Amino acid sequence: MNPVWIIDDDRSIRWVLEKALGRENIAAKSFGSADEALAALGQGQRPQVLVSDIRMPGSSGLDLLRHVKEHFPDLPVIIMTAYSDLDSAVAAFQGGAFEYLPKPFDVDQALDLVRRAITQAAHQNGAIEETSAVPEILGQGAALQEVFRAIGRLSQSHATVLINGESGTGKELVARALHRHSPRKDAPFIAINTAAIPRDLLESELFGHEKGAFTGAGALRRGRFEQADNGTLFLDEIGDMPAELQTRLLRVLSDGNFYRVGGHQPVKANVRVIAATHQDLEGRVKEGLFREDLFHRLNVIRLRLPPLRERRDDIPLLAKHFLQKSAQEIGGEPKRLTDVALKYLQGLDFPGNVRQLENLCHWLTVMAPGQSVDVPDLPAELRDGLENSARRDLPADWSTVLAGEADRLLAAAPGAVFDQLNRKFEATLIRRALNATGGRRVDAAQLLGIGRNTITRKIQELGLDEPKTEAGAI
Repeated sequence: MNPVWIIDDDRSIRWVLEKALGRENIAAKSFGSADEALAALGQGQRPQVLVSDIRMPGSSGLDLLRHVKEHFPDLPVIIMTAYSDLDSAVAAFQGGAFEYLPKPFDVDQALDLVRRAITQAAHQNGAIEETSAVPEILGQGAALQEVFRAIGRLSQSHATVLINGESGTGKELVARALHRHSPRKDAPFIAINTAAIPRDLLESELFGHEKGAFTGAGALRRGRFEQADNGTLFLDEIGDMPAELQTRLLRVLSDGNFYRVGGHQPVKANVRVIAATHQDLEGRVKEGLFREDLFHRLNVIRLRLPPLRERRDDIPLLAKHFLQKSAQEIGGEPKRLTDVALKYLQGLDFPGNVRQLENLCHWLTVMAPGQSVDVPDLPAELRDGLENSARRDLPADWSTVLAGEADRLLAAAPGAVFDQLNRKFEATLIRRALNATGGRRVDAAQLLGIGRNTITRKIQELGLDEPKTEAGAI
């Protein structure tokens, strides 16, 4: 299997992506510039997916994208760009990019994009997606069993499904399971978050565009509906779809036909649509924010995903799984929650649901001082609800432990640890880095493996305008 190519002049970005892909058993190869990647392509080397920054010394990522689309039109290219850089995002999509990845990015989001790109490339080459790449849905409680039963009942169906659930409950996992256990399992599963794509790009993203449809549209682009032909299209956060695109989506669901942007000939796509939202669509219909006829088209089969507070019996199983997964990622023995800690976690509401629990387990894997994790080892924000008697059991030097752990991580893996940590610990880590560099932000950013603008923004967000030396200021 050809590797995924990562092109970025930032060494820490290359390191983080290589490490993350390696944990998923996805081969990766890095280049410090677009010119190096162009030279490798000229020598006959070929990636299965290309992930490139835009701004680099020499040729830009957009130059590389144009070359790839001209010579390797089926090669998916993911363009990395800054959050506020809308012009770059527009240029990337118009140039035929598979997707763009805003910086600073979430590592899980990046992995998901790469997996989707690999799936598309494999489908175009006549291969079938490996089911092992699809995460399991874990749960034994009654609340989730109804979801399992619904997936089983729908296993021979092509019906449109609407998934309701709070953020972090696993809506995309359920959508993937519906696809994998459907008659369309050998065709593509394409996912798109309609809230994450700028309004002026979403139409082209969904339906594609013709060459010359607008300035910069140098090549025909197949939209997500065409990419998902005979398969499944997952529309996440459907409640945020702009009104004008709701009308176009309604037409596609009605007869399966649509027009590319700038096109005059209808395109036919046989696609099963699974939509998801955390919002009350009925309420949005009453407020005039969502079309009632589209709501009824989507609401053929409805699944409600229970929040984690309704699945408290599943917390031990989920926590064990996530601790094992985190241990595998960093190469160590999985940590174990004591019975008291598990009981305490089962009493929490977890507003971030399963995603919050997963992040907590990763934090514990990195931060908990011993293999056995007890209540005092939990992050401070989760211990705020402890009774006074339990508070007396907390170590008086807990903040010092965090500060010491910050120093240990900086010494052990400079430039590679920042993406692993939660907001609370970010403050401590930035302070220790600033102390180690005498307050020089550029040097501290290099030590942390982040950009100068990022550390400046973090200092402002966390209220660290004046570096503090005391270990307990967290």
